[in-house]
Amino acid sequence: MPSELEKAMESLIMVFHRYAAREGNTNTLSRRELRELMENELSNFLKSQKDPFTVDKIMKDLDTNRDGEVSFEEFVSLVVGLSIACEQCYQLHLKKMAARK
Repeated sequence: MPSELEKAMESLIMVFHRYAAREGNTNTLSRRELRELMENELSNFLKSQKDPFTVDKIMKDLDTNRDGEVSFEEFVSLVVGLSIACEQCYQLHLKKMAARK
């Protein structure tokens, strides 16, 4: 039986490929596929952004080889960055909770 972390890794892979398979190269995300993925899978993150060009800026940052598409390896850096930010918020929350005691 897969562990919780193994299930999370499988989910990340499956979500990436579900969106990548929608058009063109099934191993990369086009700008449109990345936008759809973020709108559906990271909607709370997008709602918190004030800049209407957030997805375009993320696409530019992720596309390190400048081929106009985002590979799984490039995509994972987004997930890692967001995970780090979320963990930092979690740590702040724990500190606030501890201060109330």
